[in-house]
Amino acid sequence: MSKLNTICVIGLGYIGLPTAVVLASRGVSVVGVDINKDVVTKINRGEIHIVEPDLDAVTARAVQNGLLRATTTVEAADAFVIAVPTPFHDGKADLAYVDAATASIAPVLKKGDLVVLESTSPPGTTESMTKRLAALRPDLRFPNVANGACDIHVAYCPERVLPGRVLIELVENDRVIGGITPACSERAEELYRIFCTGSLLKTGVRTAEMCKLTENSFRDVGIAFANELSVICEKLGINVWELIRLANHHPRVNILQPGPGVGGHCIAVDPWFIVAAAPEESRLIRTAREVNDGKPAHVLEKIKAAVDGARAAGAKPKVALLGLAFKPDVDDFRESPALQIAEAIAEWNNCEVLVSEPHAVRLPGKLADLNHVRLGSSTRDLVAEAHIVVMLVNHRSYNEIQRADLSGKAIIDTRGVWS
Repeated sequence: MSKLNTICVIGLGYIGLPTAVVLASRGVSVVGVDINKDVVTKINRGEIHIVEPDLDAVTARAVQNGLLRATTTVEAADAFVIAVPTPFHDGKADLAYVDAATASIAPVLKKGDLVVLESTSPPGTTESMTKRLAALRPDLRFPNVANGACDIHVAYCPERVLPGRVLIELVENDRVIGGITPACSERAEELYRIFCTGSLLKTGVRTAEMCKLTENSFRDVGIAFANELSVICEKLGINVWELIRLANHHPRVNILQPGPGVGGHCIAVDPWFIVAAAPEESRLIRTAREVNDGKPAHVLEKIKAAVDGARAAGAKPKVALLGLAFKPDVDDFRESPALQIAEAIAEWNNCEVLVSEPHAVRLPGKLADLNHVRLGSSTRDLVAEAHIVVMLVNHRSYNEIQRADLSGKAIIDTRGVWS
């Protein structure tokens, strides 16, 4: 069996780039592929386009050592790792990026190669990808469940890392490896053993695909309980943060923290893949998703009441929104409920919107072109200027805000920072 001397990573985003860099740091020659020319140019200069602790230094070192190179075109390699987006549109997963990656690697495949899909995908996606590769390369033998003999090994291995700790968790976390056949799982294990110190857990391909969706759906259900509890407590005049703190002293209770909703490319999306695959059976998962998707509207109602109150008092309200990212201390705005809330307030056009987001140099999304929305450089100055202060994302930098800074202002705290 051939060694994995050169690895091609397709998709250099929040997962693909750290994966490529960690592989290169282990002395493996890595070719990173991305359709964004600016991303490719930056990486080849030893720079990065995302915020992740220590990634910049490790990337610069890998490029300087000649072990990492970026390009817009797939090249021959011994293993191919596909880490492209799989957004959810119109009730189903959009696999266009996976299809494009599949088509791009087919011409350069050779006997003995390994293909691993890491993109979050509905069960059956890896098998469909394998069939497509087989159709594009009839000269090669591809695996199927009934027949283990093959020229190309194919597996699915989902990522399970936390933004802000990606370089640590890529190495230390256990990984689930689902091969089309047991031989494919063994071959993929060779790849992940290059850099993983955690356990490598081999299973079937559909179980591995479902495992990723299950992990994030479990977390989504837990967050939905906390979010629903916060709405109930508000109605009953109970401090939900104190309640959760007290309830969590029970040895078998661990309630999560409420927020303005759920964002990110995983938890806010992956449960819908299960709902789409089994709509009649996934009642709890669907309900949890609806609870979390509905939380921004609840927050908006509270902000609207505060704005109406300020306008009734004769002022044109200034609303300070603290944070736009989907979670603290990252620059990722994908599916962010905070951004959704900010864009909705901007559409009201009845107040001035002051935005603090320490991880953005410019306003994202629809906010970029609106004159009544302003991105501030000093959070404390924005808070001082505002009539209404809304805590949406509890970035560490907001710890500088003191209770005295909030005196005389309407406060809407979705994260329990000041509660």
